[in-house]
Amino acid sequence: MQLAALHTMYRRRLLMHRSIVQNVIWAFFVTIFVFLGLFHGLIAWGAGGVHLAEEAPIRILAFGDSLTAGYGLDDPAKAFPAQLEAHLEGKGFAVEVLQGGVSGDTTTGGRSRLEWSLAEKPDAVIVALGGNDALRAVDPAITADNINFIVRRLQKDEIPVLIAGMLAPPNLGRDYGVRFNAIFTDVAEKSGAILYPFFLDGVVADPSLNQDDRIHPTAEGVAVIVSRISSSVEELIMRVKERRLNNQSKSHDE
Repeated sequence: MQLAALHTMYRRRLLMHRSIVQNVIWAFFVTIFVFLGLFHGLIAWGAGGVHLAEEAPIRILAFGDSLTAGYGLDDPAKAFPAQLEAHLEGKGFAVEVLQGGVSGDTTTGGRSRLEWSLAEKPDAVIVALGGNDALRAVDPAITADNINFIVRRLQKDEIPVLIAGMLAPPNLGRDYGVRFNAIFTDVAEKSGAILYPFFLDGVVADPSLNQDDRIHPTAEGVAVIVSRISSSVEELIMRVKERRLNNQSKSHDE
């Protein structure tokens, strides 16, 4: 009887020990699987976050006057924003170029409407103002102050900027031309904005690329502008991507 009792007790203890060991092993593997699942999920989330940031269309505001508004063209698709968007998409960029041109606008007008233009939530801005200032012989000091204000305001929100410069008409005289033409380079150098020296490069004074007023480009003229400014806009896009990656890294660190 004693041997039977001892055998029974030993068997119970053995079964209990096995149960404890099995539970410990089971808990260990469950913990490993959960950890691996969470780790994999974090990696996928992080990579996915960056991927989405890179693939989200970059919104570029073409902030200008009649030259960006498409004055005199019979189809909005022929205007600068639409042609630039199509050109960039053809090169594989996911972009949306927003129409921010107002015919007749000066830099003063652009400065006054800047805040509501930012309601479009652009990722980058092309500042293409100044042509009407020159045509109206606005004091270059005023134009310079306005361009500087616009660029600095955009940079306050960490929005990358491309300045598309203008040149004064020769009939305004050498002194005016020197003062006016230096504005865009000066602002770009001091602010770190990207500079495209002359928006109408390759188009101005070419009758075949301009409308009858010899001021506003035809659709073909706009295509030339887009082709020439494209590399500068691509640099602008790279700055947006860098900013997005930096913001993504900061959010992960937090």
